[in-house]
Amino acid sequence: MQRSLKILLVFAAVAGAAIAGYCPGAEAQSAASKPGDAMRTLNAAPMDIADGKRLAETDCAGCHNANGISTTQGIPHIAGQRPAYLYLTLQEYQSDIRGSSAMSNAVKFLSDDALVKVAAYFASLDPAPVPTGATAPAKPDPVEAGKGVSAACAGCHGNTGVSQIPGIPSLVGLDPKYLVDAMKTYKDGQRKNDTMKAMLASVNETAMNEVALFYALQKPARAKTPAAGDPAAGKAASGNCGGCHGEDGVSGSPATPSLAGQDAQYVAAALLAYKDGSRVNDTMKGLAASLDDKGMKNLAAYFAAQEPKAPNVRKPLTTAEWVERCNRCHGVNGNSTNPRFPMLASQRVEYLQKALLDYRAQTRKSTEMHAMAGGLSEDDIDNLAAFYAHEKARAVLFVPLPAK
Repeated sequence: MQRSLKILLVFAAVAGAAIAGYCPGAEAQSAASKPGDAMRTLNAAPMDIADGKRLAETDCAGCHNANGISTTQGIPHIAGQRPAYLYLTLQEYQSDIRGSSAMSNAVKFLSDDALVKVAAYFASLDPAPVPTGATAPAKPDPVEAGKGVSAACAGCHGNTGVSQIPGIPSLVGLDPKYLVDAMKTYKDGQRKNDTMKAMLASVNETAMNEVALFYALQKPARAKTPAAGDPAAGKAASGNCGGCHGEDGVSGSPATPSLAGQDAQYVAAALLAYKDGSRVNDTMKGLAASLDDKGMKNLAAYFAAQEPKAPNVRKPLTTAEWVERCNRCHGVNGNSTNPRFPMLASQRVEYLQKALLDYRAQTRKSTEMHAMAGGLSEDDIDNLAAFYAHEKARAVLFVPLPAK
């Protein structure tokens, strides 16, 4: 009872705080502390908070401000941050585990008791407010964005990339890398096609990636166009093709196109272009050199008859799906109820962006965060940072429960 009363005295000033239970026997060990050390911040008395405030005004206010709400680009808010997290983070800076010379120098000579008091002080403050009048801007879902851009392609390539016009390639079943590279060669004129060059003139690389992703995720189907050659003869002649384009024309390499289900007239025309040098590829030029017009049509007919398969591409998670994963540790909408995990709500957006980029690059150490951030795209990072920066931060009252 006496222990709980001490904590209530410390945090009674935090209006509207949620209550989170914490079991003293459940905390994780830190390499820099003994078991339970981080939880000493929960037992800080009012006098400890006052001592922490004096230390903060001397050592921390220059960057974080005395109220823990940063007004400086790249400097995080720490007001209302979870106390054990603050304490462990300060220890990491003190031990040079986190790479910031400014922070390491600021805390280098502080005692462990001082770290406890500073952490308890900032944790006792009201968190930063949501930016006034702001909403969380979100970059569009890349698949939906690709669908929008691809509307201009539908007249020739079909709504879902399945060609219905002889001589026009299908775009389904192609790895995004290959399709983006192909678009670039049309745009810069390496591949000669005035229509494609004009279509792609204003399309940037981001939009190309989005279009390629959209087509990669569509259901594969054979081109709805006729084939003039003999598929059986084409199969007998296809032995030299499988090493690059895969068995039955389904490529296993992102840089090499699948031919299964492709429009036959387009494939035959491409072989002729490689043979006469108007399309440049030394390997393909050598393979096409011995083919006559009939042989090209036969090969094209064989591959056109094969069943295309979707490339090994996953649909990206939406921001809402990423948030659901992040909330498992950081609490609903970034309001952690675990004193060891940081609150993300109302944090500075550029700080969150940099933290996620550093975790993705593994220059900031955390095995769990490396695994989480490894799959994030630039847009994912921007969207997540914007989402959490615009969520209302809530203080939490931690009440240790008696060990059973």
